[in-house]
Amino acid sequence: MQHALSVRHTLASPRHLSLLALNYRRTSHACHRKFTVLALESSADDTCAAVVTSDRKILSNVVIKQNSYHESYGGIQPYVAMSAHQQNMPGAVRKALTEANMDVTNVDGIAFTRGPGMPGCLGVCSNAAKTLASALGKPIVGVHHMHAHALTPLLTTPLDALPVFPFLTLLISGGHTLLLLANSPTSFHTLATSLDESIGRAFDKMSRTLDLPWSALGPGAALEQFCLPSEDGVREEDVRDATATFIAQIPRPVPGRLTFSYTGLRSNVTRLLQEQESPTPSTRRALARAFQTAAVRQLEDKLMMALRQCEARDIAIRHVVVSGGVASNMFLRSRLRLCLDAASPETRIALVFPPPALCTDNAVMIAWASMDRFLSDNTDDYTIDIRHKWDIEDLTKEADPYKCNYTAHLCT
Repeated sequence: MQHALSVRHTLASPRHLSLLALNYRRTSHACHRKFTVLALESSADDTCAAVVTSDRKILSNVVIKQNSYHESYGGIQPYVAMSAHQQNMPGAVRKALTEANMDVTNVDGIAFTRGPGMPGCLGVCSNAAKTLASALGKPIVGVHHMHAHALTPLLTTPLDALPVFPFLTLLISGGHTLLLLANSPTSFHTLATSLDESIGRAFDKMSRTLDLPWSALGPGAALEQFCLPSEDGVREEDVRDATATFIAQIPRPVPGRLTFSYTGLRSNVTRLLQEQESPTPSTRRALARAFQTAAVRQLEDKLMMALRQCEARDIAIRHVVVSGGVASNMFLRSRLRLCLDAASPETRIALVFPPPALCTDNAVMIAWASMDRFLSDNTDDYTIDIRHKWDIEDLTKEADPYKCNYTAHLCT
């Protein structure tokens, strides 16, 4: 890891990256005409369409969820999801254009999620985008799903508070648990990933183990909601005491290593549940809280390790960006803020989240991640195919330095 971090750091010096962020602000008022993107997303179980402009305006954001299709299965069924996308995508596109008060012919470019994701689901937004683009003679860009999550704060954060490169980004969702060093908008290097399942998948499975009814946002959000104090007659003091007892019995996974593991955590909490002869409501809530606390504690531990390694190599980190569906969890947000405050009491590290509605899958982030490539005339052929497995580090290798000028193209 020492060698890897030192090599990565040479890709862009702190001075260069600070100037890059400064250039973002200075050039934001002096750019070419507004560019409008229609974007489509269907990598998992949300059918999404959005219209976004290069002056950072979200004209529409349509998300059609499929929870009612999948709850009876206990999880996302790929074929069911694909079929639902096929039914929902035309309506999502129409609604996005209607809310944006524009005709599809007025769109300047069409973007879609190229990967990673479920192959059949990716095929829906890919085929729809390519069909529209070729019929209308519009340029097209295929976007990396996690890259889009990582760049969302560059759209949602005020210009005077934008993250300064290099920064750490934590991408946490149903499919990924990634801790990355972001050197530039197109250069991401993996510091940690999960040895087994993602944090989002662990939340979903734990929710099913506790037999929680899905909320409108899905099983993971249902678990977060279940952890909150309730007026269902359960004594809060009993829940707090039991939670502390359960947490003390959950070991920290892979201690001393910059890597994540959530299968063991989920197994430990499941074992504790099975040891209860007849779990009371307070016991079930305590177990849910113990799981959530231990899951977030692991993020805190690994984030602190990454910050120490960056400091040891003179990589100044001023911002930590957190995105992906799990980043909408309010308990997680508060814990990470406390964690960073304790780690850097003198030099406060800024913690940046997109709004909760833009943490979960959406097409707004796809449109924004495509914007620089459209403005650089670095678009894809209509024959572009999906990539259901796609390492985010491949973006660094594939980026064209002569066409990539992300910060100079964005405007207000």
